[in-house]
Amino acid sequence: MADNPFDFTGRTALVTGCGSNKGIGFATARLLARLGGSVAITSTTAERIEERGAELRRDGATVFSHVADLTDRGQAFELVAAAQEALGPVEILVNAAGMVQTGIDPVGAPFGELEPEDFQRELEITLKTAFHTTQAVIPSMVERQYGRIVMVSSVTGPYVTAPGSAAYAAAKGGMDGMMRTIAFENGRFGITANSVAPGWIATHSSTPDELTAGHHTPIGRPGTPDEVAGLIAYLASESASYVTGQSVVVDGGNMIQEPHGIDLYDTDDSAT
Repeated sequence: MADNPFDFTGRTALVTGCGSNKGIGFATARLLARLGGSVAITSTTAERIEERGAELRRDGATVFSHVADLTDRGQAFELVAAAQEALGPVEILVNAAGMVQTGIDPVGAPFGELEPEDFQRELEITLKTAFHTTQAVIPSMVERQYGRIVMVSSVTGPYVTAPGSAAYAAAKGGMDGMMRTIAFENGRFGITANSVAPGWIATHSSTPDELTAGHHTPIGRPGTPDEVAGLIAYLASESASYVTGQSVVVDGGNMIQEPHGIDLYDTDDSAT
């Protein structure tokens, strides 16, 4: 193990889902770059990914930006090939793409009204993007006998759910099942696979109701993308070499509480 297990100098990371400067993907890429890593970032929108790349370069990062629709298997493999040509073998993969795609409304129908094509689209955007990119990087990781794979999953699906979340919950539940199988099959090759399960995190895609829900966690506020990125960086580090097949929740303690929507620190007794 390196003297500083959180020094990513000499490591190349590929982070998907980096189009938004307020998202978990970009926060992760920024942190890994600040810790010395070279980072490849991707999004479906050329203008956005070029802006994100420019932001990282202003901070002194070594970065490669690439436009790809990862629902297309060919584009996913082209992304990995281009990243490895630009920066060297990808040793860290963070699958942060999913949930929403630019220009496409999110799926939110109740299960009984969920159209098969909408269900399939959610699987394509949230689950199969990770499937394609992970299959693309695995061979070189096996060859080098080293790899860190981190899925950005969710508490929704693997642990909890909400009305209208059937498609998303199924995709994230499938992501965790896929992650554990990857971990089991590739552990002897020096490859770990884990997932992070964010709760109420304030991103550009957060709705007002979701941000309000974050204020009812034990911490008393929504989380930030940087707080999720810190956990991802740990799982991608040398320190996490014996952690694999795990889903780690980062939700401000929301899942541990029985009463929801109650502010335990509200001292307003005007109603009594």
